[in-house]
Amino acid sequence: MARRGSRVQVEEEDVELNMTPMLDVVFILLIFFIVTAVFVKEPGVEVVRPDIALLDDEKPTILVAVTDTDEIWINRDPYEITQVRRVLEQLLAENPRAEAMIQGDEGAPIGTVLDVQEMLMELEVPVTISGRNN
Repeated sequence: MARRGSRVQVEEEDVELNMTPMLDVVFILLIFFIVTAVFVKEPGVEVVRPDIALLDDEKPTILVAVTDTDEIWINRDPYEITQVRRVLEQLLAENPRAEAMIQGDEGAPIGTVLDVQEMLMELEVPVTISGRNN
């Protein structure tokens, strides 16, 4: 006599949720937000700026600070006046459409601020001078 199979079918299938498409979407969103993020530029030193009228929509790509001790800071690094032109040329090579802002301390030598401004103008970079809001 042939033996029949059991009346109860024991075919259990493991149900798995495929997470691969969701992870792909998450990584694509992460890359999108990293690429489109706007990073705040800081000169690297705190300066006490003189009172002037400011425009709120200024978003410079190069930020230069001149301290009262005649130090020049560009993107959080101090430089001598002889090094500034080379650094500005490197930044312009990275971003040819760059705009610059100079933050001069109240006690900063005006000659240094004007020298930096002149270098930027020679490199045909739009430059503004920053101050505190009145």
